[in-house]
Amino acid sequence: MTQLKELPLTTLQFYATAPYACGYLPGKVARSQVATPSHLINADLYGELVNAGFRRSGLYTYRPYCDECRACTATRILAKQFIPTRSQRRAVKKHHQLQVRILNLDYQEDHYQLYKSYQNARHADGEMGHDEQDQYMQFLLQSRVNSRIVEFRDGPKDSNPGQLRMVSMIDILEQGISSVYTFFDTTDTSNSFGVYSILWQIDRALELKLPYLYLGYYIKNSEKMSYKARFQPMEGLIDDHWQPILAP
Repeated sequence: MTQLKELPLTTLQFYATAPYACGYLPGKVARSQVATPSHLINADLYGELVNAGFRRSGLYTYRPYCDECRACTATRILAKQFIPTRSQRRAVKKHHQLQVRILNLDYQEDHYQLYKSYQNARHADGEMGHDEQDQYMQFLLQSRVNSRIVEFRDGPKDSNPGQLRMVSMIDILEQGISSVYTFFDTTDTSNSFGVYSILWQIDRALELKLPYLYLGYYIKNSEKMSYKARFQPMEGLIDDHWQPILAP
C-alpha cells in the first residue's frame, strides 16, 4: 500500500487493484486506486477525495489508476455559470411535470425493477446487467455520507402515485452535489430523462448554494461517457488541476 502524499488524509491508505478489462474502451486494460479503510471515509474526507478525482460505489471509494491510459477525467459543472442549450431547455419543458420526491436510502421494489430493466436495456453486455438484489443494494443503498434517492414519477392519478420514470442517487457534499447514478424508463425512446436528471441536480445545487455538480468521469472516445461535455461550463481534473473542458 502507498500513502497519497498530496492529500491531508493521513488516516487513509491507498492501493492499486489488479488489472481488469475496461468497461468503456474496448481492448483497454484498467486499474483502480482504492481508498481504505472504508469505515473512516466520512463526509468531510469524502469531499476531499472527490476533489482529487475519486468516486463512490457503495462503500467502495476509487479513482482510475491505469498504467498506460489517462482517458478518464473527473468532471464538475459550475452550477452558477451553467447555461442550458436549446435541446436541454426542451428536456425541461418535456419533463417539468414529473413529480419529484427526495428520499433517504431505502430499498423499494419498484426502484429495483426499474434498475434491472434499465441495465438490461443499456448495459446487458456488462457485469451490471446481471445485478441481483443484494448487488443493487451494495452498489446504491450503502453510504457513509449524506446520500439521497431522488424519485421522479408521472403525476398522481386519483390517490395513487404515478408511474415511476426515473431514480437518481446523489451525495450532498460541502462543496457540491455528487451524482452517483441515475436509471430510468427506457421504453419511451423519445424521452430525455437522463438530461433532465442532470438539469434537476444543477438546480438543486443552486438551491443549496453549492458551487458544483460532480458528474463522474468524462471519456472523450466513449459514447457512454462523452455526453457530459454538453453541460457547460464544465471543468475536468487534468494534471491535478481543475481546468475547463470545452464542448465538442
